[in-house]
Amino acid sequence: MSNVYTILLVDDEINVARTLQMVFEAEGYVVSVAYSAKQALAMFTGGFRADIVITDLNMEKDDIGLDVARAAQELSPRPIVVICTGYANVENSTLALEMRVDYLVTKPVDLDDLKSALLTMLARRGNRRAKVTKRMGANANG
Repeated sequence: MSNVYTILLVDDEINVARTLQMVFEAEGYVVSVAYSAKQALAMFTGGFRADIVITDLNMEKDDIGLDVARAAQELSPRPIVVICTGYANVENSTLALEMRVDYLVTKPVDLDDLKSALLTMLARRGNRRAKVTKRMGANANG
């Protein structure tokens, strides 16, 4: 990766969070971990920002990961938001899609697919930002 991207992992299963942390750090990401939705939300309130937020769906209570996703989407700049769950159902999957999360993945996670999806989403985001910057520069010069 040419840029260093940051990830916030939110999962109450310590072993899952630590494993994902090691995997993504080996890929060159800077990874922070929150072991509850409450902790993640406090981090956002305290000014913490990441390029990517990967959150479990069910932690302190069912579907609380949707609260994390919603709060992450309100950050500026908006991170890529990924929801991971072992308990997907039609209702929570529909809610996630209606919220326009960037990626919804079921456990057990295929790490190669997730890594590939993140790279694709980061590339798209980078291309969009480059186009906006180029347009802004053209407007400033013209």
